[in-house]
Amino acid sequence: MHPARRGMYVLPSLFTSGSIALGYYIIMQSIRGSVMSDPALSSAAFDHAALAIAFAIVFDGLDGRIARMTNTSSAFGKELDSLADVITFGVAPSLLAYLWGVRQLPPSSHPEIEARVMHFGVVVCFLFLICGACRLARFNISVNPQPRNPGRPGRKYFVGMPIPAGAGVLAAVIHFEGGSPVHNLWLSLVWLALVAFVGFLMVSSWRFWSGKEIDTNTRKPGRLLVLLVVVIGIVVEWHQTALLVLALGYLVSGVMARLAYSWNRRTHAV
Repeated sequence: MHPARRGMYVLPSLFTSGSIALGYYIIMQSIRGSVMSDPALSSAAFDHAALAIAFAIVFDGLDGRIARMTNTSSAFGKELDSLADVITFGVAPSLLAYLWGVRQLPPSSHPEIEARVMHFGVVVCFLFLICGACRLARFNISVNPQPRNPGRPGRKYFVGMPIPAGAGVLAAVIHFEGGSPVHNLWLSLVWLALVAFVGFLMVSSWRFWSGKEIDTNTRKPGRLLVLLVVVIGIVVEWHQTALLVLALGYLVSGVMARLAYSWNRRTHAV
């Protein structure tokens, strides 16, 4: 094989390795944020961890896209990508979710309740990790999977929320808050409910848009390029709000698709 051709096989793995590096960075920043005594430094560390998840999502999309464009997909690359997803979008976000949303609760007049919430938080964040790992395992062994609520013919869908999107929802909320951790017991419970719900969506059989029908090789890429520039500009200028809207919008789209399908079935059954 020509040396240049062999080098092309390395290129997707470099992006995957970058995703793993970001996962390690997320873990380190999460721990740093949990031990800092200065609230401003603590919030900054958590915010950096959340932003790193956003960058990791870009890396995760690029490695697969590059492998398909250069026809350099390999069994090694697929296995490495799955391991990277478990670390970067499973282990790291689950730790961040716990340290940001539960571990920073101040001492209260009900220490027993607070201790139970912290124990509950460990379980919920661990379940998020398990759900993400199960989602990846199901994706790896599935052949032409079909969601229980099929969409338009010709449009490809994910069965269950992808693990990068699940991690992205948690990261978007944390970044919207500027990394400032949760200091209220009830808000902590709301946060854990969101973490649990995202975990459920990952192992569900509900449909989520995959975007795979977007043709980047079209002869008229002008519209796609303009749209991409506009989206990037909005995200850069209003990143806190834009990322939250994108993440929650994607989550809500899957929920609404499921509700609409159930409503149509019930209507036709009557």
